[in-house]
Amino acid sequence: MRPATSFNTPTAHTITLKGISKIYGSVAALQPTDLGVEKSEFLTLLGPSGSGKTTLLNLIAGATGPTTGAILLDGRDITQTPPRERGIGMVFQNYALMPHMTVFENVAYPLRARRQPTKIIREKVTEALERVGLTGFEDRKPRQLSGGQQQRVGIARCIVYSPAIIMMDEPLGALDKNLREQMQGEIKRLHRELGTTIIYVTHDQEEALNMSDRICLMAVGKVAQLGTPDELYFQPRNRFVAEFVGESNLISGQMSGDGTMLIAQNQSIAVPISKRTEGSELLVMVRPENVRICSIDEPIEAAGNFLNGKVATSSFIGGTTRVTVETENGLNITAKVMSVRAESRRKTGAKVRVAWSAADTVVLET
Repeated sequence: MRPATSFNTPTAHTITLKGISKIYGSVAALQPTDLGVEKSEFLTLLGPSGSGKTTLLNLIAGATGPTTGAILLDGRDITQTPPRERGIGMVFQNYALMPHMTVFENVAYPLRARRQPTKIIREKVTEALERVGLTGFEDRKPRQLSGGQQQRVGIARCIVYSPAIIMMDEPLGALDKNLREQMQGEIKRLHRELGTTIIYVTHDQEEALNMSDRICLMAVGKVAQLGTPDELYFQPRNRFVAEFVGESNLISGQMSGDGTMLIAQNQSIAVPISKRTEGSELLVMVRPENVRICSIDEPIEAAGNFLNGKVATSSFIGGTTRVTVETENGLNITAKVMSVRAESRRKTGAKVRVAWSAADTVVLET
């Protein structure tokens, strides 16, 4: 797709939420929340169903009013401002296209509603369709388009009037894997070109990691952790974050001294130095890609951890193989290793050693 050269690029805005909440009867869909969305950033609201992410999106868009709190746009209170006056564009999962209208008419609709001159409408629609790679599709009806093409029309209709903020509510949820990945790349490209602020809702953690400047991970109506994709993946705050974002090995035990932790059957492993007192409960995480599968007699470096056991399962998934080892002290430790030919793989029941560095061990909140 070729970027248009004369598109009217919007000016991005900063959004600030202060104590914003939403209560329906006895149910708190969103607990009091403070959140800042930086100018021109791509912020993803991530979380399972019922976590409050769509509620938060609707509050910012003005589709529903808050129970408490305020919404500020560049410091100006817009809590009671009607949705149409907030300068926010919306892209929906179900595309929300009008089936009786052509592609051109669908994209032109927001401009006609704003009583733009015919010449301006034609120029802006043409440029928006060029940005999303739909030049030549102007006269088609939505039923004549694929799912990905319909989603592009929805995006073009959103960007055609240059909103300062674009919100996307699970926009790729109805697409297959390959098309989802293609559209992710196109949305990221549009974000770079437009420089607008994007707030994106998804329950797909891989999508969030791939697309976001920052991720706001939500659970039971509140923010579980806010940070960059790297921060959420490599430094999760608690068990929920560690389990929701990526795959993890969780090991519980007690602090037994500086830099050591006592686990099942009185074995010790090295962990980052924690401020926890000796004997206090501890929960740590190790990502499977940081676990090595070794021969039972392979020496381990001084700062390393190891547990002996046997291969419980081995799953070939293309470029990597997922191996779960049942250790002698009753833990199940999963490793993701580079795949090799079948004759060289670890067989189920084989005696092995799992090893990882203390530096790759993350202490979680309990």
